[in-house]
Amino acid sequence: MAETLGDLNTMLNDLSRASQQVGLRMNMSKTKIMSNAHVPLQPVIVENTALEIVDEYVYLGHTIQLGRSNFEKEVNRRIQLGWAAFGKLRAIFSSNIPQCLKTKVFEQCVLPVITYGSETWSLIMGLIRRLRVTQRAMERAMLGVSLRDRIRNVEIRRRTKVTDIAQRVAKLKWQWAGHKVRRKDGRWGPKEWQPRTGKRSFGRPPTRWTDDIKRVAGSCWIQAAQNRGTWNSLQKTYVQQWTSIG
Repeated sequence: MAETLGDLNTMLNDLSRASQQVGLRMNMSKTKIMSNAHVPLQPVIVENTALEIVDEYVYLGHTIQLGRSNFEKEVNRRIQLGWAAFGKLRAIFSSNIPQCLKTKVFEQCVLPVITYGSETWSLIMGLIRRLRVTQRAMERAMLGVSLRDRIRNVEIRRRTKVTDIAQRVAKLKWQWAGHKVRRKDGRWGPKEWQPRTGKRSFGRPPTRWTDDIKRVAGSCWIQAAQNRGTWNSLQKTYVQQWTSIG
């Protein structure tokens, strides 16, 4: 990470030179450049190769992107990966084994794929609804029913007994938020991160990661999270605000 592309160019060439000294080489086809609106774009040359400039990329299983729709694309990607995992297990879900076993497989092999990295999402109602629609479709597939059968969602959930995905996502984020502000290992946290300021774009401001947390724990949520007992007592209220969405 650098303030300017010139600094980044110098850093990458130093990295390439140091790597070669120990018998390693950078993979230029996998090395990408991404910048925000504050940096004018220009070619970055490393080993006589111009690195590709991209708007987004996948890093450690998570889509990295600058802009307003950062988490929407990641949610769509997680849903696609979830369906891929579901498809690989379709033979199990369509078999005659007890529903309790199907539910266990679903919660251990499919839900974690969809909710991977959800601790970092800025949650909004639209994303939660999209996740729940996906989960309901998978539950219907497990039961071998369709929308034409006109079975209520509460009845489908009574049969499958799977954990609501909104509940899972909300719990993961709440637990991670508390862990994040309590750790004392020197890593970046909300106290250290100071984003650049500038003129805001037109329209409704994007939802911040802390907005839904502050609605429950207040503006002093960081202080509240220091006490595990207090933080855990607020978790139910936080989860409820997302699970109550239809």
